[in-house]
Amino acid sequence: MVSKVVYRLKSAGVIVGGFTTAEKRSGGVRVGFKINDLTRQMTGTLASAESKIGPKVGRYRVNLTDLTTVGAAGLRAAAETSEVIVVDEVGPMELVSPEFKRGVRACLDSGKPMLVVLHERFDDDLLNALRSSATSTFALTVENRDSAADEIASLLLKEAGGPKTSVAP
Repeated sequence: MVSKVVYRLKSAGVIVGGFTTAEKRSGGVRVGFKINDLTRQMTGTLASAESKIGPKVGRYRVNLTDLTTVGAAGLRAAAETSEVIVVDEVGPMELVSPEFKRGVRACLDSGKPMLVVLHERFDDDLLNALRSSATSTFALTVENRDSAADEIASLLLKEAGGPKTSVAP
């Protein structure tokens, strides 16, 4: 869903920064997560089941180096240069990093439109600040994720001042 929103915004000429995450799979089994900086076009490892170092979250070890150099640094850059900021996601893995938290706060302080994916039941001061600053919230399900992508992209496009180029279908 987040990738669809990012694609639609970029197709409309909006400068999108922040980061997305994606599963890493091997032989059909999830072995970790990648982190992709949309601002500086960098990729790193967010977490890995195979790593022996880093804070443990579930069966994964968080890669604090990549979370800082790709995730947190990308968020700080997005706060300065982007028209819309994407944070996919703020959850237990990301919250182990004080640098990441500072990057999210810089984005919040920027006042720019943001798409933030949050854990519904996880509680943290930063998550509470994000929830209280939200202008719209969506609970995603398998049934609504496609229509929600269109609705969220339209809202963010409006907040960013409308399309800069023709919007792709």
